[in-house]
Amino acid sequence: MRPSLHTLLGTVCAIAALLPVHAQAKEWPQAKPISIIVPYAAGGFADTRVRMLGQELAKELNATVVIENKAGAGGVIGTAEIARAKPDGYTIGTGNLAPLAVNPTLMPKNVSYNVSTDLKPIILIEESPLFLNVNKSVPATNVKELIELAKKDPGKLTYGSSGVGGAHHLSGALFARDAGIELTHVPYKGGAPAATDLMAGHISMMFEMGYAALPAIQADKVRPLAVSSAQRLPLLPDVPTVAEAGLPGFESYNWQGIVAPAGTPDEIIEKLNAAFNKILQKPEVIKAFDDTGGQIAGGTPEDFSKFIESETSKWAELIKSAGITVD
Repeated sequence: MRPSLHTLLGTVCAIAALLPVHAQAKEWPQAKPISIIVPYAAGGFADTRVRMLGQELAKELNATVVIENKAGAGGVIGTAEIARAKPDGYTIGTGNLAPLAVNPTLMPKNVSYNVSTDLKPIILIEESPLFLNVNKSVPATNVKELIELAKKDPGKLTYGSSGVGGAHHLSGALFARDAGIELTHVPYKGGAPAATDLMAGHISMMFEMGYAALPAIQADKVRPLAVSSAQRLPLLPDVPTVAEAGLPGFESYNWQGIVAPAGTPDEIIEKLNAAFNKILQKPEVIKAFDDTGGQIAGGTPEDFSKFIESETSKWAELIKSAGITVD
């Protein structure tokens, strides 16, 4: 018995309804440009790093890649934009320490997204350790001497940061807690003015990102006491880690990765992950990271997911125990 016209039309419509999904996955990533949302202003460290990686991604995928800056609220605005985007692989974004692992605890009322349900990890790009630098007038040449100095006069030593809840601030708070000392936090509107005041002697110390710290260290304008990574950096092999200098187990990083909206097809996530892992092995990319004291990460989406969970737990505990709040 031949199928009726009605049955045939129903079958055709059912097939047609499925076509966009399959065609979309098949056409990706040539159908339109891939947008990478950066939740920070243009010209900053996160922006310049992602622009370099975006250029390499365009080559790897033979696609057009554009960078969109959506700054504000400590990365919350841009991250929310990523979470709300259509999950078709054409909008991804950078996932950083503050918006993914800190702000949900520090400013829960301002965070409109749920990291575990609204975002899909693709890859951890970089873990950037921070240098513990002191102004040269501070009479401490190592971490133990700095701790002793702080214990003699609680609260006298000041440390700068780019603002409450950033890597500079949290590293200083973690240092103070682990060392059992009292330090006075001085938040600035950005890392650059804090670094300038450190060199001028207006603040005592600061945990600084490598790209900002290295020029000042090399120009002998600050004294590096330690680095917050698990191992010493090849760039400055004589600078010990905080852990080996007196606080075992101490580690702190300002990290960033790549995330997508939840619902993005797994096959697209896998292709993006493979492309970024390949990019991170390029000699010119490795050099760019090494020159700024950054540590290349890489790995699977599952690795990044577990890392986010670990960092969230770590900093949530500190934020609560230290009573850190946003005014």
